[in-house]
Parts: sequence; structure tokens; C-alpha cells
Amino acid sequence: MRSIRVVVVDDSSYSRRTIGKMLEDMPNVEVVGYAADGEEGLRRIIDLKPDLVTLDLIMPRMDGFTLLRIIMNTHPVPVIVISSRNEDSRVFQALELGALDFVAKPTPTISEELLSIREDLQNKVRSIISLNLARIFTADHRAPVPSRADILAPRHHFSTEIQVVAIGASTGGPRALQTIFADLPASPPFAIVVSQHMPPGFTRAFADRLDRGSSFTVKEAEDGDPVRPGSALIAPGGCNLLFEKRGGEVVVSLKAPRPEHRYYPSVDAMFTSLSALFGPRMLAVVLTGMGNDGSAGVRAVKSAGGVVLAESEESAVVFGMPREAAATGLVDRIVTLGQMGDEILRMASRTEDGST
Repeated sequence: MRSIRVVVVDDSSYSRRTIGKMLEDMPNVEVVGYAADGEEGLRRIIDLKPDLVTLDLIMPRMDGFTLLRIIMNTHPVPVIVISSRNEDSRVFQALELGALDFVAKPTPTISEELLSIREDLQNKVRSIISLNLARIFTADHRAPVPSRADILAPRHHFSTEIQVVAIGASTGGPRALQTIFADLPASPPFAIVVSQHMPPGFTRAFADRLDRGSSFTVKEAEDGDPVRPGSALIAPGGCNLLFEKRGGEVVVSLKAPRPEHRYYPSVDAMFTSLSALFGPRMLAVVLTGMGNDGSAGVRAVKSAGGVVLAESEESAVVFGMPREAAATGLVDRIVTLGQMGDEILRMASRTEDGST
């Protein structure tokens, strides 16, 4: 296997050295260049043609956003943003400009704290091996997030069979979710719940961003929030999104991840919890992401009589999670991201005999 060649861009010399050491400790990873600002980073990327760039956002001379705009238009390359936890809204701007994923850098950045990102960073670099680069670089990263005024009125007639749509995603998920939410109409007659692998401190800004691009309410989930049609709940980073019946209504019950949950918020935990409460009135959706989170949950959903969709390899940035879901043999349909919104609506409007 050839080495993955990386350029590290960060205005802190300590961060550059430490990030570089974390990367070079990995087999088949070679750090081929360093840069202290966006201008120097642009020169390194043009000259060295790396397979991956790690990027700080706030830098002198040329910041990370400007660098992203330029390279995604002229020299597209996978980018992992390494950003301080107090820059959550900026992270999602970077994802919209074309960054693939991000790692939350502790604040303040001191030696012991920065080393805490090692596992997260290395896991995300490993996912580069599975990247669908055609999907990343054919997307129009310059397109703005649609406003509520841009959302079309509903074109579908619904039954009430599907009461909840549960969506799981990891790498590439933020942009995929924006696409799906923009395709759904105002006041869908089902609730939406989402577990997107994301660290604490970022999911509130993520939910707010989805809310601005959707025709229905999207918020970060809190304990006791009801699962109701026409709105979406996003699992808080670092928590599992579980559910219980309370007073005749299904509500959120946030729990700390269990040891077996390598990735969290856990898609498996969310699917399993919902399947016990909704049975055949649940639709589970597995989107882009590395690893196998969601595959055990798919089994629980199907055992309870629910329906499962998965994103196809054609559109998934990383096909790991959809592949593992499909490997169960229990996925009902595999469709591209562009078809996913319509397929969710079609599945939600099916009658008891399976027609629409």
C-alpha cells in the first residue's frame, strides 16, 4: 500500500510539530510539508500535490477559509480541519466550502491537551483510504445553504404509517444531511432524529445550521424532548440519543456511551432504542461514514418490522457504514444521496400492502 502524503497547515509551530508526529506514527502516512499560513499552505499544496491536508482555520496572511475556496476550485484535495472547540460555527462553514471532516482541538492548546486528539485524528486519516474522491470533488462546494424561502411546497401525499425517520451518519454526514433536509417538505408527518458522529460542543451549531436550511424545525436534542411529527432532533455530541415512553409520549433520554460504542453518538443505540418503541412505524437511514455503526441497529429495526434505507457507494463519501448495513442482507433499498429525500417520502407514504 502506498503512503498517504500529508501537508500540515497551522500557524502554531508547536501544533505543526505535534500533529506531524501523530501522523508519522501511523503506518503508510508521510508528512511531506508544513505551512504556517494559508499563502504558504497554497504553495505547498501546489508544489507537493499531497493526498491530504490538515488545516487550521484562523491564521495570519491567508486564513483557512480562503485557502479552502482556492484549492477546492483549483487543486481539490481531501481536507481535515483541526479547529479549536470555540470555533464551532466556523467549522461548518469550512465543511460547506469542501472540507471533508474536522477534529476538535482543545482550548487552550497545550502539550498534554493537544495529544488528546491523537486517536480521533488517526481514525479520520485512516478513512482517507476509503474515500470516494469523485463524489467529494464533483459537488458544488460554493453553493450556499438554502434558506427556508427556497424550499418547495410538499408534492407528496402521506399515510401515517411511518412515524419516525432515524438517520445515522459519520464522515461526510453534515453535507449529506443538509441535502436531505433541504429536499424534505414543510411539516412532514413523521418525526426525524439524527445521530451524526461528532464531538461535544459542535452539535448545537450544527443543528442551528440545519434549521436555517430546512423548512421544518431542527434542534439539538435535550432530555425530555418529545418525538413529534414535523421536527428534527440532533443527538448532542458525546451522548447517545435514546428514547422512552413518558406520559403516553415518546421522549428523548440522553445517555453516556457504553464501552462497546466505539463511535458516538451511537447509531446502533439510537436505532435499537427506537425500534422497541415504534416497530414497523420506523424508517432507519444509514448514510456515509467509516466503520460499522448502524449495522447492529439495522438488525434490531428489521426484527421489529421496520424499514431500512442506505446510501449507495456512488454518492457516499465513505461507504463503510452503508456497506456494513447492506452486508446484513436486511436493507430494503440502496439509493444515491440525490434520491434519498424522495425515497424517504415514498417509503413514508406507503400503505399497509406496500403500495404508495
